[in-house]
Amino acid sequence: MDSTSEVESIFFLTQITPMIDVNRIRAQFPALSRQFNGQPLVYFDAPGGTQTAQHCITRMVDYLQRTNANTHGAFVTSQESDQVIDDAHEAGADFLNAKSRDEIVFGQNMTSLTFSLSRSIGQTLKEGDEIILTRLDHDANFSPWHLMAQERGVKVNIVDINEADCTLNLDDYERYLNSRTKLVAVGLVSNAVGTLNPVKGIIGMAHAAGALTFVDAVAGAPHVSIDVQDLDTDFLACSPYKFWGPHQGMLYGKYDLLDRLPAYKVRPADSKPPHKFQTGTQSHESQAGLIGVIEYLQWFADTIAAPAAAPAPSAATLRSPRAQQISTAMNVSNAYEQELCQYLIENVLKIKGLRFFGIRDPQRAGQRVPTIAIRLENEHPHTTAERLGQNGICVWDGNYYAINLTERLGIEDSGGMVRIGLSHYNTHAEIDRLLNVLGG
Repeated sequence: MDSTSEVESIFFLTQITPMIDVNRIRAQFPALSRQFNGQPLVYFDAPGGTQTAQHCITRMVDYLQRTNANTHGAFVTSQESDQVIDDAHEAGADFLNAKSRDEIVFGQNMTSLTFSLSRSIGQTLKEGDEIILTRLDHDANFSPWHLMAQERGVKVNIVDINEADCTLNLDDYERYLNSRTKLVAVGLVSNAVGTLNPVKGIIGMAHAAGALTFVDAVAGAPHVSIDVQDLDTDFLACSPYKFWGPHQGMLYGKYDLLDRLPAYKVRPADSKPPHKFQTGTQSHESQAGLIGVIEYLQWFADTIAAPAAAPAPSAATLRSPRAQQISTAMNVSNAYEQELCQYLIENVLKIKGLRFFGIRDPQRAGQRVPTIAIRLENEHPHTTAERLGQNGICVWDGNYYAINLTERLGIEDSGGMVRIGLSHYNTHAEIDRLLNVLGG
């Protein structure tokens, strides 16, 4: 399988960086004005959760101040809450280009939603069936399926990595896929090292074998335009707090599958998707916040992308004009992030005694997102993170729940890695601050 062509067939990637007004973008994020020891705080912790757009904050505050109520009541605030919930499902459908808002399920977080779905799918499996997972994934796309398989007597096959660049060994799919394979779970992007996986090709292989597919898009959703209809995945999950929104999980599922699968919830609740899978009272204010995130992306498309040398829109058919705005915004921000990332990689590799994990070749920029992982010789990753933190630079260290990967790389017991993750509100000047501290 040609991973480069597979990735480029899913997402439009450009070699031309648009001239965007990053200062106008930064003005949309109140947190970016925070000072630490007399300097602006630098947020390179985006893979763990981005900063929140003002559009999102405004929506959440407005909901809590004016509309806060439970659902399906015969009074005004409850009816307004119902409308917010409907609008949020519509916004989620536009973000992922789902056919219907009824294919969008909200939950506490991606992990909880995946555990719930694994139980539902597990009820359809039997001893002797097989599933395929990977060593590159966040544990939220590993343990739920692995635990389910143990309970049901299902065999687990694990796709390995190519250690040199932390990409998936695609030959493993051809080796493991067979008529007994019932599910293939794969990450869109590695949350640890930024690898952008060729998921469309993997989904096609899985479907040819008769298997369902689940894509963990948590680490990819902040960086690339996602079209679930084009991918043809059966399920996909992401987290709005990773793309400028509130702490919440969001699951896409093809309607007929959501309708057919059993759900674990109390009896009086709605038995049809999507509410069938939304257990208990949801975070209505978070759903309002997602609407604000989509409004931010619309603002981005109209204000930032329009004057820029914007990448051409995807050839795929999008469900609404708003979905097109979202795609445009994501494509333009992706191009800017790629340029930032290459600047970061080129310069971080000049630091003596530094070990780099993942894709570093600028000719393969389209196969990664702006999340990099490093460690310094003779310095524990946590010590590096502390040193950066004391200088007002926020980064993560450890395994970030990608524990199968750090174990495979032989670095779990020695502290894992230092993760530096960018978003489109970051700047070259911030990267220079990081480089000065790292190399000091």
